[in-house]
Amino acid sequence: MASIRKRGDLQWEARIRRKGRPAVCKTFETRVEAEKWAREIESEMDRGVFVSRSEAENTTLKEALSRYIDEYIPKLAQPDKSERLAKALQRREMAHLKMAAIRSKDIADFIKEREAEGVTANTIRLDLALISRLFNVAITNWGMESLINPVGRVVKPRPAPGRERRLEAGEEDRLLAASGPELRDLVRLALETALRREELVRLTWGQIDLQRRTVMLSASGTKNRTARTIPLSPRAIEIFRDLHRVRGEKTAPADRLFDFHPDAVTKAMIRACKRAGLPDLHFHDLRHEATSRLFENTDLDLMEIRSITGHKTLQMLARYSHLRMDRLADRLAGARRGEPAACS
Repeated sequence: MASIRKRGDLQWEARIRRKGRPAVCKTFETRVEAEKWAREIESEMDRGVFVSRSEAENTTLKEALSRYIDEYIPKLAQPDKSERLAKALQRREMAHLKMAAIRSKDIADFIKEREAEGVTANTIRLDLALISRLFNVAITNWGMESLINPVGRVVKPRPAPGRERRLEAGEEDRLLAASGPELRDLVRLALETALRREELVRLTWGQIDLQRRTVMLSASGTKNRTARTIPLSPRAIEIFRDLHRVRGEKTAPADRLFDFHPDAVTKAMIRACKRAGLPDLHFHDLRHEATSRLFENTDLDLMEIRSITGHKTLQMLARYSHLRMDRLADRLAGARRGEPAACS
């Protein structure tokens, strides 16, 4: 039987003791609320479905985010970015709420807040994805089984359509001419390998096997946390050989090819594109261009191209496979990939 006692002028404490279980208690503003809560908990205990809510009721979102930053984020492929997102969430008003008190309405209000600030739908979706992962970790690993993930019950902003920027005639040469030596090598390799920015800057000499004409990416170095080995084109092999000649014999297997930080690559790309008169071009567009060229200029099938690019699903890969219409017309006229049709 629960005991209800008054604590001060405005609080009532309900406490439940059962043999073999730790005591469960909670404080309310009225006796009626305390008695109602006690009946619900005792009923759950009688039915064998009771799950302690104390951890979730005593931990704020801010505190949970701190634990998430310490324990979980270091295991992610892009920990710096995730940590920045988590710390930004800690500065929000919602961060002061207890985990058990956060409802779908709070998440919906957060979405409206972010929309009013003018951020993009994709940015909001990244915030929501982090909050959702946090709740899932709290439920499965931190003993907060009573929680319900509130993110799953809200209508999320519709994602913006994926970028379809391709390099037009002469733009590759203009970009390379406007780039410094190291960025130039990164751009050339991005177009030859379809590697992501982070995958390129983390490359070490030990991952490159020019004899077998492959690059091996470890699971920790890829976005999807999946290891993959990609074949190298003759042009990519020549770029790697040029880099090795520049570095000389001092290169060790653990040495990185590039001194760039991922964010520094983006900044250097912005400056180079401005000089080249290509302000609408992003570094990630080079991966889109490289993937599209694989469809246009090779006879590789969809699964073979996926093994090179590392796209998680075929649907994601299809977004990158925009073939130029004149090339499609050539194919319809009987040309093989990469070969123009003969003029009639």
